[in-house]
Amino acid sequence: MSPHKRSIRFWSGAVTAALTLSLSGAAQASAADINNSTNAGFESGLTDWTCSASSGTTVSSPVHGGSAALKATPAGQDNARCTQTVAVRPNSTYTLSAWVQGGYAYLGATGTGTTDVSTWTPDSTAWKQLSTTFTTGASTTSVTVYTHGWYGQAAYYADDVSVYGPDGGGGGDPEPSVPGAPSGVSVSGTSSSSVSLAWSTVSGATGYTVYRDGTKVTAVTGTSATVTGLAASTSYSFQVTATNAAGESAKSTAVTGTTTATSEGGTALPKHAVTGYWQNFNNGATVQKLSDVQSQYDIIAVAFADATTTPGAVTFNLDSAGLGGYTVDQFKADIKTKQAAGKKVIVSVGGQNGTVSVTDPTSATNFANSVYALMQTYGFDGVDIDLENGLNATYMTQALRALAAQAGSSLILTMAPQTIDMQSTSNAYFQTALNVKDILTVVNMQYYNSGSMLGCDGKVYSQGSVDFLTALACIQLEGGLAPSQVGLGLPASTSGAGSGYVSPTVVNNALDCLTAGTSCGSFKPSTTYPDLRGAMTWSTNWDATAGNAWSNAVGPHVHALP
Repeated sequence: MSPHKRSIRFWSGAVTAALTLSLSGAAQASAADINNSTNAGFESGLTDWTCSASSGTTVSSPVHGGSAALKATPAGQDNARCTQTVAVRPNSTYTLSAWVQGGYAYLGATGTGTTDVSTWTPDSTAWKQLSTTFTTGASTTSVTVYTHGWYGQAAYYADDVSVYGPDGGGGGDPEPSVPGAPSGVSVSGTSSSSVSLAWSTVSGATGYTVYRDGTKVTAVTGTSATVTGLAASTSYSFQVTATNAAGESAKSTAVTGTTTATSEGGTALPKHAVTGYWQNFNNGATVQKLSDVQSQYDIIAVAFADATTTPGAVTFNLDSAGLGGYTVDQFKADIKTKQAAGKKVIVSVGGQNGTVSVTDPTSATNFANSVYALMQTYGFDGVDIDLENGLNATYMTQALRALAAQAGSSLILTMAPQTIDMQSTSNAYFQTALNVKDILTVVNMQYYNSGSMLGCDGKVYSQGSVDFLTALACIQLEGGLAPSQVGLGLPASTSGAGSGYVSPTVVNNALDCLTAGTSCGSFKPSTTYPDLRGAMTWSTNWDATAGNAWSNAVGPHVHALP
């Protein structure tokens, strides 16, 4: 597999970093100032807007306010430019703003009669406001405002455009009225320390405020929120209000959310952990029930979830026939037994043949909702991202944050990228890991089925040695991941991978080199990382086929690390 690199072309002068306008005689803001843009929230489709090459459309999700937003998709040599001509007064100052999300997004104004302006932002997984100001010339009665994306980049979303200043006579949108109270407020998920809420969109709202027992606790722009920092086994009352420039609505009908008890077994993930993939299929390795998995494994990744016909969504189908009649009820019971013993059981998404694609806000939402549904159905503690056919950092980040908002702080989130995916922080997998660093448990890179790779010292290393493990792990450790978020992924036997198997002794030597500076090869890290998380193997089944030689040697060594 070769890395996919994105090249971004910027033209000179495309971005105005700062703008100071001070023209004598320019009209100052007054009580009569209005938003001169029409159909500013795209509630009337693309009325009053023109988009290049049919690049624009309106969507119902995601929206910043109201029930619609602009979605514009660059393609080829078209940057998805959408424009509106806005009536303005001469010699007047205006504030141009818009809320944007998704791919690279630009906002600007031309034909001002003075200095044309623009501003921009790179990829954003949440709504972000762009804002700039301009002053019109002595004879300027209209300007062209625009949004656009960038060539070859993802679609961008825009909403609630404003050209705020003196009335230009063009008939801007009417001033907003106070929105109604949100309806459909419900508890969508709980953990021992959090309650997740969801509610219906309120027309005209640009934001929502959440109250816990009458006290404001958070404000959001979307129709969901997770309230954290709560006590276990405790009931709380929640209400939500809708807000916009006109004010705040009445509070919604109250709902009660009750946090769960402390996680079953009361055991947190150990400082140093061993991860093993459990095969939900028979490929010649020892067929196992979850109850058969060796006790040295702290995280058991169930391989794999299946893609559905809904973009981004996954499901799980137990291969009962291939696993000797293993039933769903037995599987669920075994998950609970493992958890009672302090183990974490997660569902893995992807694998060599995985086809799950998360490439836009809708598929990101589908992914988060479907994974959370599996967690509720089967009792999984979290998810493993093992997408070996590439991922989109923007929307996978969005998906994982949405999942974390539902699952709460107890979520176990792991990743298993290939070596090529973690050579640089500019790679999508590495970007995603850094984007979700605050909720990430561990990245267990696959140090197998790999060609030669660069280490953090710039030298080339081949798989199958201590140096290959330590010099490549060093890239992650120096690239922004915490030591507790780095693990070494190796096959459990020569049958577990096409290449890259090393003996458990080599794995243990690499762990010692990284954590204590001992047993290194020719490469020795400049510092030690005693908090290194541990090791991973594919798979518990191949381990069992080899008499559990891997886990019997690596497991105790990991658990005895400093």
